[in-house]
Amino acid sequence: MTRLDHLVLAARTLGEGLQYVQDTLGLELPPAGGKHPLMGTHNRLLNLGNGAYLEIIAIDPEAPPPAQHRWFDLDRFTGAPRLRTWVARTEDLARYQGFGLGPAREARRGELEWHITLPEDGRLHWGGVVPYLIQWGLRHPTHTLPNVGCRLVELVLFHPEAEAVARVLQKLDLELNQIRLEPAPKPELRAFVQTPGGLQLLR
Repeated sequence: MTRLDHLVLAARTLGEGLQYVQDTLGLELPPAGGKHPLMGTHNRLLNLGNGAYLEIIAIDPEAPPPAQHRWFDLDRFTGAPRLRTWVARTEDLARYQGFGLGPAREARRGELEWHITLPEDGRLHWGGVVPYLIQWGLRHPTHTLPNVGCRLVELVLFHPEAEAVARVLQKLDLELNQIRLEPAPKPELRAFVQTPGGLQLLR
């Protein structure tokens, strides 16, 4: 089965996204993350336990514009930092080619290597509630991410066409033990995170 790999929280600047997460969760993030030359973005990471993590991502102002649309629809991102979408992990990415998620592209950051489905126009799937898919190489970010006592309790997906989204998630063979889907007027993601200071909500 495919399973939740990481949450994607987008921001106009990396500093703005980092401040939002630290203020919301009541802790200081360790200095983990880096740059993505393929996409002209940079990130910071937070270990969420059980092989999952939070990625805070923004356009890198020091990087040249990429040759293609940036992932997670960052080229059109505006407003306050917020959960943008999520990424699910599989050991057989080729199985899901032709599912409308875009072709698989190879990417890397430092010693990390992976393949990820990337729509040609950089769009989100179903407003962000249907994940991108990723297949990692030998290393995964959580192998070296410090444990600061945070754990993802639940990811809640909201969408006006919840039943249709449910069918798409089923086709992707997703393990949904930490994920709940609810009908709502517009697409939205909310993550309940247990921290050393108590249960907090990222949205």
